[in-house]
Amino acid sequence: SKFLDKLIRPIFDKHARSTTIIDGVDLIHRLEAYTTNGHLIPKTYLCTFDITDLYTTLPQEGSLDILIEFLLQYDYQKVQNIPIDIIRKLALIVIKENVFVYEKKFYRQVIGGAMGSAFTLTLAIIFMWKWQRQLVRRLKVSNEIYERYVDDIFFTSNDSLECIDQMLDEANNFHPNIKLVRQIGRSVPFLDVLIQNSNGVLKTSVYHKEAAEPYVVPFGSDHPGHVFRNTVDTAITKAVRYS
Repeated sequence: SKFLDKLIRPIFDKHARSTTIIDGVDLIHRLEAYTTNGHLIPKTYLCTFDITDLYTTLPQEGSLDILIEFLLQYDYQKVQNIPIDIIRKLALIVIKENVFVYEKKFYRQVIGGAMGSAFTLTLAIIFMWKWQRQLVRRLKVSNEIYERYVDDIFFTSNDSLECIDQMLDEANNFHPNIKLVRQIGRSVPFLDVLIQNSNGVLKTSVYHKEAAEPYVVPFGSDHPGHVFRNTVDTAITKAVRYS
């Protein structure tokens, strides 16, 4: 799993950078460019969605087929002298040979990949690459933003609410295992950023999840002193960069 992750992940990162964000600041920079180019107007909708339980609902054979399709799309017949048919066989071992014990019975995973396995994440985002292609093409033609962080998606749209819902309903039918949870409006949280379209003006700030505790490391905890300083420093830096 680790071997395949080191082999394939750099290829994916290289070819999917235009639709991948690395953190909240990266997203804000792209939103600022979108606004500067005059695409953010009062009627612009901000949309987010994520895939429910993506890692554990991945179709196993289908994901492997998409892995090969991805490599062929970018003309990789071999990766570091390993033929792609061998890569598929190795990936088959990773995705299918997951066995665990529960109450003295052995089970083998037949849907999805093992949580915590390095290549499960890579396979999941390559599956998303295939799933999102039509949606990305449609949004890019309209000069909209489409950005992905693992299985969390953010995009903008100047279409009607009915058109957006129809587009996402079509995406929801790509595979029976894949189900979307969506949020559409003029103000939406994404990762740890609150994004607002205030009558055509972009506003961003730090988003705090309702379920989150109001601290990261309790000051009574037995941590080295620099941990507490870094916690406060990071929170302040984030607030400045996001606001």
